[in-house]
Amino acid sequence: MQYIMALDQGTTSSRCILFDKAGNLCTSVSREFRQIYPQPGWVEHDAVEIWNATLEVARAAMSKLGVEAGDIAAIGITNQRETTVVWDKDTGEPIANAIVWQCRRTSDIIDALVAQGHGDSIRQKTGLVPDAYFSGSKIKWLLDTVPGARRRAEAGKLLFGTIDTWLIWKLTGGRVHVTDYTNASRTMLFNIHTLQWDPELLALLDVPENMLPEVKPSSAVYGKSEFELLGGEIAIAGAAGDQQCALFGQCCFEPGTMKNTYGTGCFLLMNTGDTPVQSQNGLVTTIAAGTGDKPPYALEGSIFVAGAAIQWLRDELGILSSAGESLQYAEKVPDTAGAYVVPAFTGLGAPYWSQRARGAVVGITRGFSRAHLVRATLESLAYQTHDIVRAMERDAGIPITELKVDGGACANDFLMQFQADLIGSQVYRPRCIETTALGAAYLAGLAVGYWEDLEDVKRNWAVDRVFSPAMEEPRRRQLLHGWSKAVRCALLWAEDA
Repeated sequence: MQYIMALDQGTTSSRCILFDKAGNLCTSVSREFRQIYPQPGWVEHDAVEIWNATLEVARAAMSKLGVEAGDIAAIGITNQRETTVVWDKDTGEPIANAIVWQCRRTSDIIDALVAQGHGDSIRQKTGLVPDAYFSGSKIKWLLDTVPGARRRAEAGKLLFGTIDTWLIWKLTGGRVHVTDYTNASRTMLFNIHTLQWDPELLALLDVPENMLPEVKPSSAVYGKSEFELLGGEIAIAGAAGDQQCALFGQCCFEPGTMKNTYGTGCFLLMNTGDTPVQSQNGLVTTIAAGTGDKPPYALEGSIFVAGAAIQWLRDELGILSSAGESLQYAEKVPDTAGAYVVPAFTGLGAPYWSQRARGAVVGITRGFSRAHLVRATLESLAYQTHDIVRAMERDAGIPITELKVDGGACANDFLMQFQADLIGSQVYRPRCIETTALGAAYLAGLAVGYWEDLEDVKRNWAVDRVFSPAMEEPRRRQLLHGWSKAVRCALLWAEDA
């Protein structure tokens, strides 16, 4: 068996990548799917379309490389995390579109829980800041809103899953209803200390426990794919949320190691080892991907809109013909002419946690051009990351001297240099920037003995380029002061005054 198959089910596309033992990307097939916006602030996906896209890219990748099921040692799955699917146990039909992690429709449910005094309890048990971002309030909304859903759920006829659970259920022909520790930790229903679904949290959100999947380690054989789907049975042996997979794929196995992924959103994670660190600076405590029954923990800063802001320039404004074109525009001008973009399209995540903040473009003058807008939008990814790096330093009590990066936007040299300048630390870009999929492959491969151990995996990591800070301190302070003012403008929008 020569390859590991990684199914990378992201927010905007489904991909299949086949890796070899050296961690080389041997082939990759991707397919975008629809983003559904029923109302302002609402985001949905069609879970059946996601499944069809996933199956299509898996078959296409095998065909492209000319391999059969017998050539693949295992399948690893990584997924957009908090996105919520509820489906009929017997028919396999979703009861509604999936509610995407970005969706803000359940903000009122969260506000009510906090107003009732449950915020501290939720934070203590789950490590999460109460927010519509997480799955729990999305499940409640579906059960309360879809006709007959609550009655069917209480009768044991409905199942809940994040996207990993949905794909494993479909791949195994409905035989396996499972998730891993990392995805469970993003539901706001899972106690990260006891590693169990929490009865009090389930009662708070009125979610029947019989809907919930069994929770297992991120590296484990969950079941086998149906023979007819891929031309043979293949072990499904790894699953983890996309950000935890990226942390694993970057070989951040020791406490204090960290990475930032520049995808649809931006997600900065630091491995904190066996100890969950309670953040005092607007970060969340979460479970990291591991190979045993006792998973490691991580601190995480979540930025809701990063690469999605570049897509906004391309798709909604028509300013770019492709995301890659952003580099050319950014380099046409020496700065942003004093303007800032705060892409709070779905609120602001860490470290601000404002559900109702909205996007802002501030500091515009008559000379502000298309190139300035593109550059300011690109820079917003680095500014948001800077804010989380500083919060993480305060929580961890140590200065951050290096940052490993991955995700599509990290291929942008301008952005990576600006990032190094802002945080005043070296930025390391690995040779393989598909570390999310690679992490899923490692988890699956370790479970079936394709790789022996973590040291075997570590030998595959190689650096492509190091970006060192070159900006003078007065300039850095000036830029960050302007960014801070811009964020205040976006936060002001959330106020009723």
